[in-house]
Amino acid sequence: MNTTAFPLRPLGRSSLQVSPLCFGGNVFGWTVDAATSFSLLDAWLDAGMNFVDTADVYSRWVGGHAGGESETIIGQWLKQSGRREQLVLATKVGKDMGDGRTGLRPAYVRQAVDASLKRLQTDYIDLYQAHDDDQSVPLAEVLGTFDELIKAGKVRAIGASNYGAARLAEALQTSEKLGLARYESLQPLYNLYDRAVFETELQPLCAAQGLGVINFYALAAGFLSGKYRRPEDAAKSARGPSTVAKYLNPRGLAILDALDAVAARLQAQPSEVALAWLLRQPAVAAPIASATSLEQLQSLLRAARLQLDEAALQQLSRASAEH
Repeated sequence: MNTTAFPLRPLGRSSLQVSPLCFGGNVFGWTVDAATSFSLLDAWLDAGMNFVDTADVYSRWVGGHAGGESETIIGQWLKQSGRREQLVLATKVGKDMGDGRTGLRPAYVRQAVDASLKRLQTDYIDLYQAHDDDQSVPLAEVLGTFDELIKAGKVRAIGASNYGAARLAEALQTSEKLGLARYESLQPLYNLYDRAVFETELQPLCAAQGLGVINFYALAAGFLSGKYRRPEDAAKSARGPSTVAKYLNPRGLAILDALDAVAARLQAQPSEVALAWLLRQPAVAAPIASATSLEQLQSLLRAARLQLDEAALQQLSRASAEH
């Protein structure tokens, strides 16, 4: 087993040390079955990666699913593999789980963390994240509840997902003022196409406050892999139509052209170049990316090893600039 392949990075100011990529667990029990999920998780850890992200709500959007499917599969794998200590396990709370189970009310969060722990078959979660900013609950209550979970040993660190810059800054100030645990990570939308919202306000805040960014849609829902280049490519997957509608435009095509050029020069795939670019951006700790096969997982590992030179970084940044 090669456990020294990738240098670990600190996640915010927490004690957590994470690999340069985070495996997105939304696929477990959705586009990959339990057996494939187990082999992907084993291969991820065998390669020296240690970071996996999921959420209680994954994959409630699938017909016949109630939520909790991804956590349940990870829990089954943990029980079978005995590899809990090798894993930095992140999950989230706050999305609608049905029957009024939603948001960040203290009583609900206490109930939700226990449900996640049971599904995950573990007694602690490394990174517990607010999946959304529930503005109906005072931040002091939200953070107070998370602080309580850390003191109880159920959670090691906390993070925010889908927070705007003003609310994230307010949350950090609240933690400092009240002596509560603070958000150590932010999970925003960020990739080579979706840049402006994150880079304008959130990135400077995270860099200044020492938060680790673990961005989702790192490949723009698959667009940056080069899979969708013509309108008819929308038929290639379930998310194809929405991906094509958002990204297949002159700017998107200019980004693909730059990715193609850099990939050809470096003998890599466009998706690998897109992830390697993210790894060089300020405040980014570990982009989140998924794989549904061992072949795709190997591509993620290549991306984490890929060194972009200054010319490549500038070419990609210029092509993707939002005018």
